[in-house]
Amino acid sequence: MGRSARSSLDGELAANARRLFISGDVVRGFLDGATAAEVRAANRLLSAELESRDVHRRERLMRRARFPQVKSFEGYDYSQVAFPDGYGPADLESLSFLDTAEGFVFHGRTGRGKTHLATAMGVRAVSMGRPVRFHSTARLVMQLERARADGKLDGALRDATNADLVILDEFGYVPIDVAGARLLFQVVSDCYERRSLVITTNIEFGKWGTVLGDDKLAAAMIDRVVHHSRLVEFNGTSHRMDQALMLSGNGS
Repeated sequence: MGRSARSSLDGELAANARRLFISGDVVRGFLDGATAAEVRAANRLLSAELESRDVHRRERLMRRARFPQVKSFEGYDYSQVAFPDGYGPADLESLSFLDTAEGFVFHGRTGRGKTHLATAMGVRAVSMGRPVRFHSTARLVMQLERARADGKLDGALRDATNADLVILDEFGYVPIDVAGARLLFQVVSDCYERRSLVITTNIEFGKWGTVLGDDKLAAAMIDRVVHHSRLVEFNGTSHRMDQALMLSGNGS
């Protein structure tokens, strides 16, 4: 084996060893007396361990994300989705927004594919090794209220937002009392400028005060949401209605 090839082989092993937190002194001591075959064998072992850890980490991330279903971008129909000028599906699917803590408000009537798209974003983020939290908004508020009653609110709030991407699904589908709205505001505030937040809703901004029972709180929440978010409108026909028509034989 030539010097260049051996150097490359040693460098690959050293890089894998660093990812496994094996000390440089141990690696150098091994390489000083190891044959090329021994280095290749050791590197196969380290690579297998790294791959196993990556698989298990993604499995843990999927469990912690708590997606109701697993969705993907494959075959998603964007034809009735209106993005802001200069932004499109490829930008969204790249997930580059995660690195700048930008978010989205997905607005449109029920059954337009908002939850599907938000979930697909979350699943891809997990596949990239990024932590995600998916919440039904009404259920999250109930969980936080229960945690507060049990004296465990701080931990529940940390768990709710301990991610690079937080998804609040179906905001406004169920009215929230003022106490619950204040808890939800804490979640939104914790995400502000720190992590990406996606909200799916069928409620226009002007009616958030009705949902939250407090116009001032709604205004403060909207201010935090829109400052680093893009509004995406879902204006097409209901995907659920289309599926129902197909099943009933009336979709022709």
